[in-house]
Amino acid sequence: MTRRWRRHSCSRVGKFPKVTHQPTADHPSPRPAELGTVKLPTLVSLIVGSCVGAGIFAIPQNVANVASPGAAFIGWGITGVGMLCIAYVFQALALRKPHLDSGVYSYVRAGLGDFVGFASAWGYWLGSIIAQVGYATLFFSSLGYFLPVFDGSHRLLQAAAVSALTWAIFATLARGVRQAAILNVVATVAKILPIGAFLVLVTFVGFKTEVFTSDFWGRAATFGENGTAGVSSITDQVKGMMLFTVWAFIGVEGASTYSMRARRRRDVSLATFLGYVTVFFLLTAVSFLSYGVVPREQLAAMSDNSMAQVLEAVVGPWGAGLISVGLCISVFGAYVSWQMLCAEPIALMARDGLLPYRIGRLNTRGGPVTAQLCSTLAIQAFIILFYLRESTYETMVQLATSLYLVPYLFSSLYLLLLATRGTGFTHPDAGTKFDLSGPPVARRANRIHGLLGAVAFGYSLWLIYAANVKFVLLGTLLVLPGLAVYVLTRLHRGGRVFNRFEWFVASAVVIAAGVAIFLMATGRIAL
Repeated sequence: MTRRWRRHSCSRVGKFPKVTHQPTADHPSPRPAELGTVKLPTLVSLIVGSCVGAGIFAIPQNVANVASPGAAFIGWGITGVGMLCIAYVFQALALRKPHLDSGVYSYVRAGLGDFVGFASAWGYWLGSIIAQVGYATLFFSSLGYFLPVFDGSHRLLQAAAVSALTWAIFATLARGVRQAAILNVVATVAKILPIGAFLVLVTFVGFKTEVFTSDFWGRAATFGENGTAGVSSITDQVKGMMLFTVWAFIGVEGASTYSMRARRRRDVSLATFLGYVTVFFLLTAVSFLSYGVVPREQLAAMSDNSMAQVLEAVVGPWGAGLISVGLCISVFGAYVSWQMLCAEPIALMARDGLLPYRIGRLNTRGGPVTAQLCSTLAIQAFIILFYLRESTYETMVQLATSLYLVPYLFSSLYLLLLATRGTGFTHPDAGTKFDLSGPPVARRANRIHGLLGAVAFGYSLWLIYAANVKFVLLGTLLVLPGLAVYVLTRLHRGGRVFNRFEWFVASAVVIAAGVAIFLMATGRIAL
């Protein structure tokens, strides 16, 4: 799993330069140019390395807990088409709007205004923060295979260990360590080799056709979070697995967001397809092969590191040890990398004038130390919150994924607007001009972009529908602190805070957050 933001805009040393104008979506703050140096294999590895993270190690249990093999076929098919379209949405936007180089949120901001762009980036940032806590929790749970003191039964010790790891990494990053190339290479190899061993051993040693086909459509009992048994319809089973499959695919847009760095622009399209096919094969192979090793009821009852337990059922304890080692190194490598990267959304928003400039300030070695400190404090706050609420890894996954859906939804809508409205469209009461300008696009390419935008937008709406409503409401509640900071920043800078469309969006967020507070106060929803 992963979450890619543009880094090259934060490459200068010292504070961001003071600007004399309000940066807007179609006139963002100037950013240093970069030469296209990234080759095709690097772009492919970017996608594979981003997506193949902690999610794939937990996918056997996550999917089996809510879906039968037949429903999983349908769910993976929907996810495959939808996520491929989303990946190509960002590629199309990168080609049509090469000057928008602040990552995913810049497209939302250009298409729907400053506040909607800010809300998307804030949600994406918080999703990354929550995912960090999930990463660390899974890391120590896997470490518990070798050191039982971390096996999850000692939650206070585990929370203390997660906190210590988080602050140790921040201390390292604050000294200017910006890249961990050797660690990333080791982590990539460490996670690909055990996954490859899993696929080979399960295919030729452990897979049993009669186990796989038993209750293929889930007509027998299914297994919910509360441990009760029941029978779910195919539609409910497919809905139940959606957020877990999206979680495993997050990062598939990675090559597109780096299109300006590509040596050749046409490499981006090929890299997106090759990376997507590789990730899709690995995820579906691990998911479906696991159904053929043990009965679904047993698979659904496994721990977060369910891939290790599946391989243990095939070859014995050494199989679980192999997967656990790979997972520990993989998750640790991802945790280090993403604690560095998850600070960039708020640093970029500070540079664009949507947050106080000091948040995006760079230290003498070029690191956004203030943004890293804010992110580390947020991680620590969620560690305490999840510890007090005894939240599970699955809860963190679903909440984080719900927050990621917003930029996917609005970026798809922006491409759809570009393809259908043409150039020069201006919101009638916007303080910021909607950026639908640009050079003419060939009619055939425009039709393709319109189709991609429509499918991706429909898929994003389906994901929001499929998501547990409590996570959607909790997500709006988490946007409220950001809304307050945004309003104060705009008032300090002068000028209009919201246009009429943004007033509508902000009001909807406040109302939904109020509903969440009421439901939490009455005990109807909780983390």
